[in-house]
Amino acid sequence: MELTNLLTPECIVANLKATSKKQALQEMSKRIAEVTGENERDIFDVIIEREKLGTTGVGDGIAIPHGKLETLHRLYGFFARLERPINFDSIDERPVDLIFLLLAPETAGAEHLKALACVSRFLRDKTNCDKLRGSNNPEALYALLIENEEHQAA
Repeated sequence: MELTNLLTPECIVANLKATSKKQALQEMSKRIAEVTGENERDIFDVIIEREKLGTTGVGDGIAIPHGKLETLHRLYGFFARLERPINFDSIDERPVDLIFLLLAPETAGAEHLKALACVSRFLRDKTNCDKLRGSNNPEALYALLIENEEHQAA
């Protein structure tokens, strides 16, 4: 699984304005709904249900909210760099400024886990996160997300 399989340039927001976890997830649900053709409310509800099981704020300013929709036919990713860090109930209690939302079909078992692992591996790299935090241009963010894989493949 590679990030290029999950992301398109339309799935990147460079300066998402949000003052709360709920607002960030609502805005991301709205934007990914435009890409997937799925219902915005259905996306938001699935993501919130997952958050109720435990926070997806994994620490170091990073959150990876995710969920499954039975009407999806493939996995989708959506990346947002927040304008200002927000409280996300993270495991380290630090505010979040990088969010990678992942949506998967209801039937995507191992594929969903592989995608989560891929996203997590990329965002655990401090250099990657520093580069993402240093850019406020969606095209540059997309290039950074994709560039890393091209280097690993070479």
